[in-house]
Amino acid sequence: MSYPTTPQGKREILFNAFDMNCVVHQSPGLWRHPEDRARDYNTIGYWTHLAQTLEKGLFDGLFIADVLGPYDVYGSSPEAALRSGAQIPLQDPFLLVSAMAAVTENLGFGITAGTAYEHPYPFARRLSTLDHLTSGRIGWNVVTGYLPSAAQNMGQEDQMEHDRRYDHADEYMDVVYKLLEGSWEDDAVVADKETGLFTDPSKVHRIEHEGEFFKTPGISVVEPSPQRMPVVYQAGASTRGRAFAGKHAEAVFINPPTKELAKKSVERIRQAVAEAGRDPYDVRIFAMQTIVTGEDDAAAQAKYDELTRYVDPEGGLVLMSGWMGIDLSQFDLDQPIGDVKSNAIQSTVETFQKASGREDEAWTVRQLAEWVGVGGFGPVIIGDGGSAAQQLIEWQEETDVDGFNLAYHITPGTFEDIVEYVVPQLQELGRYKTEYTPGTLRHKLFGAGDHLPENHHGAQYQLRRR
Repeated sequence: MSYPTTPQGKREILFNAFDMNCVVHQSPGLWRHPEDRARDYNTIGYWTHLAQTLEKGLFDGLFIADVLGPYDVYGSSPEAALRSGAQIPLQDPFLLVSAMAAVTENLGFGITAGTAYEHPYPFARRLSTLDHLTSGRIGWNVVTGYLPSAAQNMGQEDQMEHDRRYDHADEYMDVVYKLLEGSWEDDAVVADKETGLFTDPSKVHRIEHEGEFFKTPGISVVEPSPQRMPVVYQAGASTRGRAFAGKHAEAVFINPPTKELAKKSVERIRQAVAEAGRDPYDVRIFAMQTIVTGEDDAAAQAKYDELTRYVDPEGGLVLMSGWMGIDLSQFDLDQPIGDVKSNAIQSTVETFQKASGREDEAWTVRQLAEWVGVGGFGPVIIGDGGSAAQQLIEWQEETDVDGFNLAYHITPGTFEDIVEYVVPQLQELGRYKTEYTPGTLRHKLFGAGDHLPENHHGAQYQLRRR
C-alpha cells in the first residue's frame, strides 16, 4: 500500500474529529464559553449535528475517546475532576454511533474500547452489530487502559503491569479475529424462503480458542458484517505499544506537541509495522492538532485570546496528572517548574516550551495547566484558513503523518470553522479530497477493498481465503 493522493497527484491530508462523550475532553474550562455546546453531550441532537457538520467537511472520521474510571491521581481524589468536569461525567461512546450513522452516508467512526474489563465474546458481537448498522463505517480504537481507578472499580487492586496488559490484549485480538473472520463463511446465510433454510450449519464453525487468558470454544452469533473486522485503531507510544501497533493497527493516533517529536514517533511506528512483515504505509498515522481559525489572522488571534480567558488551570492539572501518573496538586500553581523534582515533568515541559516558542522562559505549574487548557496536550495552530492549511501541509511534509486528529477548543464551533475556512484552502492547494470514495471505512482509507489485507496478522483466521 501507499499513502492516498488527490486527483492533482499530491499527498492527501486526512481528517478525524477528536471528541468524547463528556463535557470536558481536552480543553478544561472552555465549556463555559458562550458559544460552546459541550454541555449538550448527552443529547442526540448534539451528536447528529456534529456528524453532519463533519460529513459536510468531508472528514474521514469521528474519533471518540473513552476511559473507564475518573481521573483521581490529582489530589488522590476525583473531587477536582468532578469540580472541573474533566472527562466526568462520561457516557458510553458506542451508543452514539447509530444515530450519527442514520444522518450521514460516508463519515467513519473510530470508537474507543478497552481490552481489560470485558470478555471479547460479547464485545465482538457489539462491534459487528455497529459495522452492520453503519454499512461498514466502524473502526475500533484498541486501548489497554491507564487509570488505576478503572481497575479498582472492576474489583482489582490495580491494573496489570504495562507490558502484561499488551500480552493480554494480543490474545484478546485473536479471539475477536477468530469470531469475526473465522466462524461464519461468506455464504453461510442462505435465506431460502422455499426450503425454509436460513443459515447453512455446515458453514458456521466453532473457533475452539483456548489460551492463557480466554477460553472461547463456540461459534460467533453474528453473521459477517461489511468489513468483518472493523478498522483497527491504536494509540500506544511505548516500545511494547508500538510492537502491538505493528502487528494489529491500521490507523495510529499520536500526540507529540512538536514536529521533531512527531517525526520520530512516525518513524518508529512505520518501523514497527515493517518489522511485523507489513508495508510501512499499511497504517494511517494521525497527529493530534487544535486549530483556532477565522476570516483572517487577526480574527483567529483574537479568538484564541478570548479562549484563554475561560481556561480552568485546575482542570488542566487533573488531566495532566492522569496522563503522566504524577500528582501535580502537591505543587503551588506559581511554582517554577524547575523546582518540581520529576524527570517526567521536566521532559514534558521541555516539549511544551518548544511547541510554544517560549524555550527561554521558566515555566510555572500554572502555565503548564493553561497550555493544556486550549486543545489539550497537542500543538495549536492559530491563523486564517490559508495559514492553517499551509501549517498542516508543513506538518505532513516534515513528519510523514497521514493526517490529523483535530481536537476542539469549543464545540461544534471548532469543526464548523475548519469546514468553513481550512478545508476549502486545502482543496484549492490540491491536498484534500473534494468527494468521498464510495465504500467501507477501510476502503476509504486504503482503496484496497473492505477486508483485512493478506499481510495483516488477523487475516490468518479468514475463512474466505482458505
